[in-house]
Parts: sequence; C-alpha cells; structure tokens
Amino acid sequence: MSTIHLAINAKPYTVDVDPQTSLLMVLREHLDLTGSKYGCGEGQCGACTVLIDGKAQRSCITRVGSVSGKKITTIEGLANGDRLHPVQQAFLDVGAMQCAYCTSGMIMSAVALLQKNPNPQPNEIVEFMDGNICRCGTYPRIVSAIQKAAKATRETAAAKGASR
Repeated sequence: MSTIHLAINAKPYTVDVDPQTSLLMVLREHLDLTGSKYGCGEGQCGACTVLIDGKAQRSCITRVGSVSGKKITTIEGLANGDRLHPVQQAFLDVGAMQCAYCTSGMIMSAVALLQKNPNPQPNEIVEFMDGNICRCGTYPRIVSAIQKAAKATRETAAAKGASR
C-alpha cells in the first residue's frame, strides 16, 4: 500500500492503495465517484473515460500511481453548480442516450474532442469517438449532441467576446 495524492474535480484526495490499482476502482470503490462505469476492463469500450490533464483516458487501464499530481476530471466534475456542461445539456436535449450506461464516457470523450477541436465535422466526431461503444446504437444522436454542444460553446464564447 502507498499513499497516493490525487486532484479530482478540483478537489484534493488522498488514498492508501496499491499504486497498480486501476484509477476506475479507486474512483468507484474508495471515493464513491461512480459516474465512470466499468464496461470491458480492457480500455476498449470507453464507459470509464475520464479526463487526465484534459485528455480522454480510460480509467480502467490507468494505474492510480501514474496519475498522482495530474488534474483528473470525472463526469461528476463537469457541471458548474446547477448548470450542466454544454455537452451534458446537449445529450439531454437530443436524447443521445437510451440505457445510458455509456453516456458518461461518451460525454467525457466529447468534452476532450471539443477542447481539441471546437468545430468538428461529423466525420471528425465519428473518428474521435470511435473507441466509445454504445450497445443501444444511438450514434446518430450522439453525433448530433456533440454538434449541438459545439455550436452552443461557440455561441457562448462569441457572446462573451462581444460583451467585452
């Protein structure tokens, strides 16, 4: 066991665990942050996706010892108070989920995409989201939600720029 210091959703955490333990297990079992889901356990389905220093990463294959001192964001850290993140809101508005098991991972990957490319074309969205699996097949609505979130984010940025 080792003492691991983590920065998750802008809050400090300390856990005593084996550094080889998956970040997903620490999030879910030690910190009660259960929004990231266990899917395949092999980094293939994307249900466990979190942001580490702003990049989408599969928490099921990320060893907690490797992320000490890095900025980790989970689905629980996206909303700003009662206001949902634009991607979260767009997923609700478009109905981009059915069973919703994959949704937190999809949202986290979409947030990473929009940070990298604020105006992605549909083919760029499909390519970036390729590692996230939705067993219900809501892919067209997921692409629509990401496009809607991108537009909302651009409009908000433009309005802030105009008000200066």
